Amino acid sequence: MTPILWAAGGTGFTFLMTTLGASVVFFFRKEVNQSVQRVFLGFAAGVMIAASVWSLLIPAIEEAEAKGGIGWIPAAGGFLLGVLFLIVLDSYLPHLHPDVSSPGVNKAEGVSSSWKRTTLLVMAVTLHNIPEGMAVGLAFALAAQHGGDPALYTSAMALAIGIGIQNFPEGAAISLPLRQEGLSAKKAFIKGSLSGIVEPVFGILTVIVAGSIAPLMPWLLSFAAGAMMYVVVEELIPEAHLGEHSNVGTLGVMAGFLVMMILDVSLG
Repeated sequence: MTPILWAAGGTGFTFLMTTLGASVVFFFRKEVNQSVQRVFLGFAAGVMIAASVWSLLIPAIEEAEAKGGIGWIPAAGGFLLGVLFLIVLDSYLPHLHPDVSSPGVNKAEGVSSSWKRTTLLVMAVTLHNIPEGMAVGLAFALAAQHGGDPALYTSAMALAIGIGIQNFPEGAAISLPLRQEGLSAKKAFIKGSLSGIVEPVFGILTVIVAGSIAPLMPWLLSFAAGAMMYVVVEELIPEAHLGEHSNVGTLGVMAGFLVMMILDVSLG
């Protein structure tokens, strides 16, 4: 299989998990319990932290050193560029963001827009999914550049599995609120599902780009890590600790980190 097909399969799986999560809108009309929601958000944050370290930053450092360079330079530089990329998207792309000072209240961020509230809700999750798709695509591109190294392919698959697992509750977390906003179950499902379509799109695009600029792979890997960590610190962890009893969000982070770490080490 070509790296593009591998990336399409991996990000297709993560998109499928988002779609399956969105499908719960056909069975439940109520929003997810707040405590459960905090666990899910924390779990997603833990997965993305572990993935950023084991699947992206460490391989970036090793790749740079194998090419005779200084490992920390592309790791740090790419990381900062990834953070800057998400800051720009977060500043200009219209979306809703929870107000940490008022639990349960969302405020509009990005440039002023006449978009409907439901569209802004979908855009918020779509913003999260961009670096996830990039990360999975780059992991498969790295394996391809090393002659199809089985260990790197299994590591890339572990990354896709981990992100896919946390995408299931994410799909539910977007479709159920959309249903509460007044959309039909079918429309809420479609919008919730489509919020994850950027993962295969960006996953495949990054493989194409990585294939033509292989020397920049360490920078690209750390770029994806920086983008994911921005999402974790800016969005997921604050949301996981809204309101009282925030220790459940913390436990979710720990659980997600352990699951992703075990997947990466055991399959890598």
